[in-house]
Amino acid sequence: MEIVHNPETIQQRYPYPVLTLGNYDGVHLGHQEIYRRVIARAREKSGTAIIFTFEPHPLMVLSPSTCPPLLNTFRRKMELFESFGIDVVICAEFTREFAATPPADFVQEVLVEQIGVQEIFVGYDFAFGRGKQGTTDALRTFGEMYGFRVTVVPAHTLKGEVVSTTRLRELVRKGDVEKMAEMLGRFYASEGTVVPGDHRGKSLGFPTANLHVHNQTFPKRGVYAVQVETGGRLLDGVASIGTHPTFGEGKMTIEVHIFDFDADIYGEFVRVLYRKRLRDERTYDSKEALIRQIHKDVEEARRVLREKGRRETPHEKIP
Repeated sequence: MEIVHNPETIQQRYPYPVLTLGNYDGVHLGHQEIYRRVIARAREKSGTAIIFTFEPHPLMVLSPSTCPPLLNTFRRKMELFESFGIDVVICAEFTREFAATPPADFVQEVLVEQIGVQEIFVGYDFAFGRGKQGTTDALRTFGEMYGFRVTVVPAHTLKGEVVSTTRLRELVRKGDVEKMAEMLGRFYASEGTVVPGDHRGKSLGFPTANLHVHNQTFPKRGVYAVQVETGGRLLDGVASIGTHPTFGEGKMTIEVHIFDFDADIYGEFVRVLYRKRLRDERTYDSKEALIRQIHKDVEEARRVLREKGRRETPHEKIP
């Protein structure tokens, strides 16, 4: 998969471009339905399946104080796009100047003149350009003017509920990682670099990997049965998200105890896949009481992962 950061370099070099536009932070089942249609149409026309997206997230530029942590890192999104079968990702730099571009100018200068778009697929709630004036109806009108086809993909529902990034943000705040997995078609994950901690886990008999998270939303405080991707391996473990209330600390951390594992992974990139929430964060009267609870957590996490199986949700190409 090719990643292009400057649309001006494209100069209509892709055969029959079939394109979708969006930030696509969630990469959920609704988004995947759009990708599926883009890819199918591109293959049918011997063309190019393209996602046009933005970096950074528009709210990071327009309203940083209201921009939530992301559900996926840029790296994660690119891996997912490639695994689905997307050919090209155009990742335009989002600036205030870009945000001020009138929809008509964006369509003519970027989509038509630079990319040479033939077909566009967008979600039902898509809007673009200055003040989000570029509605789906406006996009259809532009398509009639410039000769490209526009398809608006309806909302994707799961058990009667619309799948959306907003809904996923609600679920992650609740720690409902199992429901999230249903809406994502994969396990929700945190990813980042393993950094040194206070070594308290080791002193309790349960060494942990402390994760420096790369600008992501992590689930509600508590303990989770997880799997950890590191060095090409998928390992079982239990993760604690919280502030160490028993020890009177206040810094939010993600710590993972990986079962039957003692390798040094400081500085390594890891991905933590949340399989099930086990319990809330608690305060204990003593170190011994905490150790007894950790033993219970480990036993419960092993049981959960054994019952659920070591099933991965690999980022397979969309059929």
